[in-house]
Amino acid sequence: MSHDSRARPRLRISLTPYLFISPWVLGFLLFTLGPLVFSLTMSFYDWPVVGERSFVGFGNYRSMLTEDPMFWESLGITTRFALIYVPFNIVLSFLLALMLHHARFGAGFFRTAFYLPSVISGVALVMIWNWIYSQEYGLLNYMLSFAGVEPVNWLGDKQIAVVAIIIASLWGLGGTMLILLTGLKGIPRELYEAATVSGVPGWAQTVYITIPMLGPMLVFTFITSIISAFQQLTIALLLTKGGPQKATYFFAMYIYDNAFKFYDMGYAAAGSWIMFLFVLALSLLVMRWSAAWSYYEGELKSGGRDA
Repeated sequence: MSHDSRARPRLRISLTPYLFISPWVLGFLLFTLGPLVFSLTMSFYDWPVVGERSFVGFGNYRSMLTEDPMFWESLGITTRFALIYVPFNIVLSFLLALMLHHARFGAGFFRTAFYLPSVISGVALVMIWNWIYSQEYGLLNYMLSFAGVEPVNWLGDKQIAVVAIIIASLWGLGGTMLILLTGLKGIPRELYEAATVSGVPGWAQTVYITIPMLGPMLVFTFITSIISAFQQLTIALLLTKGGPQKATYFFAMYIYDNAFKFYDMGYAAAGSWIMFLFVLALSLLVMRWSAAWSYYEGELKSGGRDA
């Protein structure tokens, strides 16, 4: 047998894995990496939808950071929203996952019921909450009327509108709950049995066993919650349109308006990259902070390896 005839089967075998992953690689290059590079390039240009494009370097970034008060206002609103939304999302998801983990009856039903809102489309979710929050015929005001409470303008009051957006956003915490529930089921029962035999109370088991063992998934859900908070757009855009008085004018809406209302694609791209860098910095801080309490199998807290 010739050398070429022996080499061909080996080449075919070596190329087979790459053929299987090629659809993902092509999709990543065309729909993820390509748009990222294109948007980064766009951010250095004055890029109107119609008209001549001109290179401005860091001009878009400089204008946004030093001359545009709406940038800081929308970023501040989004940061305040994240400071409330992210802890509530993590804590409520963890408590629901903990209850379902210890439930003896109906766990499957409640798991599905809690997860179902997270798969509903954003527009359908907004329609539901618009009906719930309506001042004239809303379900929430109808229920409050039995307690003698006057109708509340949930979406028209500057002080309450953000709270209404937070509650509507938390409605989709089922995905986070399911991730944490999967992590809880992966914790060895022997750890709890040994702690119970040693007389460790339940709350201490949660603090010193459950949370550290669930650490990697808590970090993951923490980061995804931060990303979700800073990408908040659909609910606020359709429920309040950024009002009242810009109280719910989130940073993603600021980028959206620059792109599709003012047709300044370069400026909007610069805002998107500032958001990316801001979220990246927060994610790195979370990962650095998690090293103090999170447990990774095969690693010591000092960062070394088990022998």
